[in-house]
Amino acid sequence: MSFTPQNPLVIQSDKTVLLEVQNDLYAEARDALARFAELEKSPEYLHTYRITPLSLWNAAASGLAAEEIIAALQQYAKYDVPSNVVIDIRDTISRFGRLKLSKQDEHLLLSSEDAALMEEISRHKQIGPLLKERVDAHSALVDPALRGHIKQALIAFGFPAEDLAGYTDGAVLPFQLRAHTLTGHDFGLRPYQQESVDVFHAGGTARGGSGVIVLPCGAGKTIVGMGVMSALQTHTLILTPSTVAARQWIDELLDKTTLTEDQIGEYTGLSKQVRPVTISTYQIITYRKRGTSSYPHFALFNQGNWGLIIYDEVHLLPAPVFRITADLQARRRLGLTATLVREDRRETDVFTLIGPKKHDIPWKAMEKQGWIAEAECYEVRVPLREEDRMEYAITSEDLKYRFAAENPRKFEMLDQVIAKHPEDNILIIGMYLSQLSAVAERYQAPLITGETPIVERQKLFERFRSGEVRLLVVSKVANFAIDLPDANVAIQISGTFGSRQEEAQRLGRILRPKRNGLLAHFYSIVTRDTRDQDFAANRQMFLTEQGYRYNIIYDYELPGFHPATLSGQVREITPSLLEDGRAPA
Repeated sequence: MSFTPQNPLVIQSDKTVLLEVQNDLYAEARDALARFAELEKSPEYLHTYRITPLSLWNAAASGLAAEEIIAALQQYAKYDVPSNVVIDIRDTISRFGRLKLSKQDEHLLLSSEDAALMEEISRHKQIGPLLKERVDAHSALVDPALRGHIKQALIAFGFPAEDLAGYTDGAVLPFQLRAHTLTGHDFGLRPYQQESVDVFHAGGTARGGSGVIVLPCGAGKTIVGMGVMSALQTHTLILTPSTVAARQWIDELLDKTTLTEDQIGEYTGLSKQVRPVTISTYQIITYRKRGTSSYPHFALFNQGNWGLIIYDEVHLLPAPVFRITADLQARRRLGLTATLVREDRRETDVFTLIGPKKHDIPWKAMEKQGWIAEAECYEVRVPLREEDRMEYAITSEDLKYRFAAENPRKFEMLDQVIAKHPEDNILIIGMYLSQLSAVAERYQAPLITGETPIVERQKLFERFRSGEVRLLVVSKVANFAIDLPDANVAIQISGTFGSRQEEAQRLGRILRPKRNGLLAHFYSIVTRDTRDQDFAANRQMFLTEQGYRYNIIYDYELPGFHPATLSGQVREITPSLLEDGRAPA
């Protein structure tokens, strides 16, 4: 067995991959792994990745070949890559597209060059009943209404089908992207945005038309959506996570396209307009009366001759929408997200029903190119008060996290962090309303929660953008689709347990490029040696995979800590803050 000690990877036969953080090749190896593996654990010195069938199929769908994956592992491996891993990678990648769906008259045709595989699936107890009839040894007819359902069954079987059955064009909607926005700025798609559009559109062929574009927060996913709409020129339904997000889509479409107000409809709890471009929310789509099983607003999917459905923040797609999406496979479907991570583990349904990952640009690559702000991340650890330690010890398991998350000593840390950013625009973000109310009162700052009326929210966001308000306290309603370009400091005081997607979205609130090269700063204040710290470690996993590193600062070190302000500056820290983030012995 060969041994290359300077390399950072140890590949194990169960397809887990260990990555040494304190290694000169760490960043290169991490970027290579992110294309085809999932990060599972991220302690300070050794990160654990796993190569899964879904991670490999997403890699294959984005154009990565098995031999490229194997070569990357061999390039960075300390020891020989286990032969079974090499074989499994080749086998798994080869399964993608071995079955194909195509259109034949009014039917769908499921086909494979592998007659034995076709025979096996025709006899499978879940897949067989979905086949209408066998055509020959290599193909079978499928009811078009079951297009999504058979794709779900096939991926569960381990052979995801390549869907080449094409799409309904939808009603025509001529419009153009503006060269100059109504607000007076030059406008055009950035190179990576145009590339995302081109990859999804695929020249209008059946090889495009469904899939997910993964871009960092602040990189202009809405612009990519408008670019796809422009390429297709068709009636479009856009689903968003909130009414505020829906209205931001409306504002962007009016500002940057030739679409007019009477062509754009808002379908939310406040308005029910169905127009050539209709923007709705997941909340209204999944509304149903208590005690009933029907979703009355599912009718929206059939109220327009949609040629495109856009799922904004697709990682938030509610489970009921998957059900209706299984019946919408003849419509082009675009998912937009900063992360494919789903806390409910339904990434496979996104892959099958919305489409595979089509384009994914690492956050740090975007940062280097100047498209998103350079950000420094910090975890500020503070102990419980002595009088609270015993109470925490006897608190029931289901309440321990909240007890720790609402540690009163966090206010002391908050005072110090805010004092270190006297000229910055600060968001304080949390989960628990009583805690957020106390913060708002402490700093006499506006508070935005789910109870804040939409009109009032928009006014407060505008006051923040204008500089009239420098500090804003927000609940989880501000996790998504809030455009606050001048926010450059976010302080998280509590979160939704170990949610990786929420951590990514909260950092994303401050990643718009800053004037004069200002750094963005993301602080997470956690209670040391409690569930709060454990959940923080899990929350950070996605951002760690993207190349962000959390600087650990203990409460007694914070007074001597001075954050850098401009890109390239060296941070001033106290001598007691060791480079690897450990507390002094």
